[in-house]
Amino acid sequence: MTEDAAQKKDTAGRRISANLRRNMQAVRLLAFSAGALLLAGLFGLITAGFAISLFVAIGFTTWLLLPDTQIAKQETTVIRAIWSEPIVRAIIDALPDPALVLDDKSVVRCVNSALNEEFGQITLGEPLSFRMRIPALLATVERAVAGDTTLEVEWSEKVSPHRWFKAYVAPLRPPETAAAAADPSRYFVVVIRDLSEQYRLDRMRADFVANASHELRTPLASLMGFVETLQGAARDDTLARDRFLEVMKDQAERMSRLINDLLSLSRIEMSAHNRPTTLVDLGDIVRHVLDAMSPLAEELKIEVFADLNVGPMPVRGDQDELVQVFENLIENAMKYGESGNRVEIHARREDAPDGDVFSVTVRDFGPGIAEEHLPRLTERFYRVDVASSREKKGTGLGLAIAKHILTRHRGRLAVESTLGQGAAFTVRIPVADDQ
Repeated sequence: MTEDAAQKKDTAGRRISANLRRNMQAVRLLAFSAGALLLAGLFGLITAGFAISLFVAIGFTTWLLLPDTQIAKQETTVIRAIWSEPIVRAIIDALPDPALVLDDKSVVRCVNSALNEEFGQITLGEPLSFRMRIPALLATVERAVAGDTTLEVEWSEKVSPHRWFKAYVAPLRPPETAAAAADPSRYFVVVIRDLSEQYRLDRMRADFVANASHELRTPLASLMGFVETLQGAARDDTLARDRFLEVMKDQAERMSRLINDLLSLSRIEMSAHNRPTTLVDLGDIVRHVLDAMSPLAEELKIEVFADLNVGPMPVRGDQDELVQVFENLIENAMKYGESGNRVEIHARREDAPDGDVFSVTVRDFGPGIAEEHLPRLTERFYRVDVASSREKKGTGLGLAIAKHILTRHRGRLAVESTLGQGAAFTVRIPVADDQ
């Protein structure tokens, strides 16, 4: 609190104290006057009319001597209206983050719905420690109450998934007026923010940089090693030179694919909030991708069955990006499900709470994916089998790109798999009913 604010608060306190003393003096004066005039009337010293007139004159004079009394009364009424419990409760409940109000004994006086949803129902009038057994938070509240200052604290909950929180504890101070100075009660507001998503994004960015650096460093080191070898011992070895050049070409192509995927992912993220408005037919896109993938299917001896007989499939989307989604999914199904020798694509229209969607499922009959890997498949550079992915020239970014594209199209990607029975990737995109 600044020196000027402290002076204002002290002045307000002295003013209301003086007003209270004047009120008490006025009451005593009027009581004494009424008693004296009553006795004088009983003993016949003055007439009743004169006694009443004299009492009224004394009362009027007393009122004139107390001009600040009405001002203080009006001020008190206004402050109580502003600093009333319903107003504070409405403000706390309007906050999007979990929040509550405590008194200086750490007893809960007000709780918003966001906190009850996040941490369970909290009963008013109970100490905070009864419901929220978080040592770091309780210790910070005690420090704030003792020092009447604003503090903050972070803690984590080692549950699945791991969660992080940050709380702000600050004193609730009413406006510095005479009425507020007369009320010594102290209250504190606690606002809690969920930092879990922020922590996950930070960790994802750090992992992304580390993985990208690693993915580029490996082929680059390989290229440099082969170049040094060709400049030295293998300068005149024709067979070694041809073999090394073939490997160098593969490594250069690997870096090129990785850089292209990184650029594609960056471009998609930049336009993530701009939903496409062009009307395209999802069935035509899948048929185009199947035609383009037919040479790969013949090479791997994969039988492809497509059931796209649902009529027109109009959606709002970017055709090139949707082609990229289904290229990734169908190519993965052929390469990683090669042992099943079969890939199926099924399209249908589904009912959904927020509007109908077109769904396209790409199913393979390969080795399948273990359940623990399913939630992480769309993470950048995440691979179920690193060696197999690199052998099949994967970058670990294909499903991450597909997920970001579908997010931009307000679509979803679902994965189902059972070990030994293959995997199914389902794309769902809202129907363009306003065509």
